[in-house]
Amino acid sequence: MNDMKLVNLELSNLVIAYALILVAFGLARLLRIGQERQILVASLRMVLQLIAVGYLLHLVFAVKNPLLVLLMLLIMAGFSLQVMGSRIQRKMPDFYRIMGSSLLIGCGGVTFFFCLLVVGYTPWYDPRYLIPLAGMIIGNSMNGASLAAERLSSELRERREEIETALCLGATSRQASETAVRTAFRAALIPTINTMAATGIVSLPGMMTGQILSGTEPILAVRYQIAIICAITAAVAITSFLILLQGSRRYFTPAHQLKGRDE
Repeated sequence: MNDMKLVNLELSNLVIAYALILVAFGLARLLRIGQERQILVASLRMVLQLIAVGYLLHLVFAVKNPLLVLLMLLIMAGFSLQVMGSRIQRKMPDFYRIMGSSLLIGCGGVTFFFCLLVVGYTPWYDPRYLIPLAGMIIGNSMNGASLAAERLSSELRERREEIETALCLGATSRQASETAVRTAFRAALIPTINTMAATGIVSLPGMMTGQILSGTEPILAVRYQIAIICAITAAVAITSFLILLQGSRRYFTPAHQLKGRDE
């Protein structure tokens, strides 16, 4: 197993693989769902971004400078904010500040905890470990964070009369919004819980598959996958909790009044 070599993918192989995107494009066009352009733009953006990241990582791996590594992590976080902002139509007040601080604390804290205490490599800023692990944690937390923010906005809008009634009866803003916050937090965790439940039997995650393809012993790949899923779950939970904690307050005035729809 240790003598196994990773199969090299040539440009021609990538062209063949990209034909699968064209299959999705053709089916979307056949059914006239109106997302054909989005599929092509997203796929081309993916290719260009990955090529750029590949060359950038080559430079970062060669230099191994902690400041350069941290800059790379900030760029990743910045792009994640941009993606989340483009996904969510109804944004909570102070959206980018709340999402950014929550990602920094939730994903950043879990990433460094995981790298220092679980993996325990040295130096702590080794880009071959820190950047891929941070990327997986941030990428998976994005989905939970987006769901938390979007569901909170939706719940507060749909439950407006219920919340205002509770406020009139003497409830605080925290008490009146408790159900909405709980529902949003539950929604944020559903994808992660489903992933954990299906991992191993239904699907083999990307990290584990990549390690096995590169020649890593399967049981070692399993250990890494278990550890990273634990880290992702914690990051999603912490990030979503912080978003809901900060975000729910922004919908109310200091006098515990629900703000107007346009505020």
